[in-house]
Amino acid sequence: MNGAALDRVFREASGRIIAALAARFRDLALAEDAFSESCLRAVRAWPVHGVPGDPAAWLYRVGERVALDTARRRRVRAQNIPDPPAAEKNAEDTMMGDAFVIPDERLRLIFICCHPAVAPEARAALTLRLVCGLTVTEIARAFLIQEATLAQRLVRAKHKIAKAKVPFALPPRDSWPERMEAILSTLEIAYSKAHDDAGGTGSHTGFASEILRLTKLLIDLVPHAGEAFALAALIRYAEARRPARVDGEGVIIPLAQQDPGLWRRDLIAEADTLLLEARALAPATSRTLQAQLQCAWCTRRSLSEPPPWPVVLSLYDRLLELRDDPVVRLNRAVALTEVEGAAIALREVEALASPSLENFLPYHAVRADLLARTGQLDAARVAYSKAIALEPSTAEGRWLRRKTAMLGRA
Repeated sequence: MNGAALDRVFREASGRIIAALAARFRDLALAEDAFSESCLRAVRAWPVHGVPGDPAAWLYRVGERVALDTARRRRVRAQNIPDPPAAEKNAEDTMMGDAFVIPDERLRLIFICCHPAVAPEARAALTLRLVCGLTVTEIARAFLIQEATLAQRLVRAKHKIAKAKVPFALPPRDSWPERMEAILSTLEIAYSKAHDDAGGTGSHTGFASEILRLTKLLIDLVPHAGEAFALAALIRYAEARRPARVDGEGVIIPLAQQDPGLWRRDLIAEADTLLLEARALAPATSRTLQAQLQCAWCTRRSLSEPPPWPVVLSLYDRLLELRDDPVVRLNRAVALTEVEGAAIALREVEALASPSLENFLPYHAVRADLLARTGQLDAARVAYSKAIALEPSTAEGRWLRRKTAMLGRA
């Protein structure tokens, strides 16, 4: 198993394992540290002894042992007694290939991370780090903030949970609404990482099916939360298009060029039902409008039907009234390009320029396309280079390089 495959196992298993360890030991920092140590031991042991039959179970069992040892040392030190000698571990212990069912505590951990004791700006970030396994870099880019700022927020959030003695249990139902926004934001960003990976080759591929499951669980638990229905619909519309998102060469296909005949109509039908519920419960919210945007695309049945750009632009205009931020304006500019022209859209994108967007790949990709459309080829090459430098998914990277090559030589 090579390094990339190891990383994928770690990332896909991290949420379940950290959540289970946190529930077992009621200590977020201890759970995260124990999981990190189990990963280090796997890097040393698996290339030598082979990958166990159930890698996630192996990581959990080693993490559990590490956490137990750490907790024991803390108790001993609190009594001012020298640490006992570390127990020797033989190769058989190191391999521990026996299967073990890891308790799935992720929903509980999501509610804990979104506790009101945690600062609002840190709730979703903490959940994305612990439950979803996103890196600090990935989360910082999603929130358009500096990595150092985010790292400080995460540390403060974990300390706050420990200091407030937050119970490691699902809270009473009457306290769920105050945590709902952070929970929905977490699921939305986690899914976006899987959606960005159109070809399904990256470390976040498993998020797609997992977020489908969690959003279904959430609307079952909170049947009157309109925005939960909206998010569930939005994700199903987006996931329905996955079969048409990459061409035979592994290059991402822009939405307007995808073959609707390949889209999953079962997921679209499910999304339609959820959107009806969302519009009844929360008709004037940003997530309901975002789900309507996705729906506008999924009503298309074939490439012979024109893309719904005017409808999309109108919906983005309405969305701006509720959520005026650079991401919405950037997406609106794509629709504006098709309705009113690239020159007008480029002026709006140029007006968004700010340090917070320098590490936001879509900003550079959209700007590059608009520069190319308006004949500014040298500037377009620079913008495409910036987008490529931000480590896009394999399929998106191939598309960006293809677009760059189409500009010709300087």
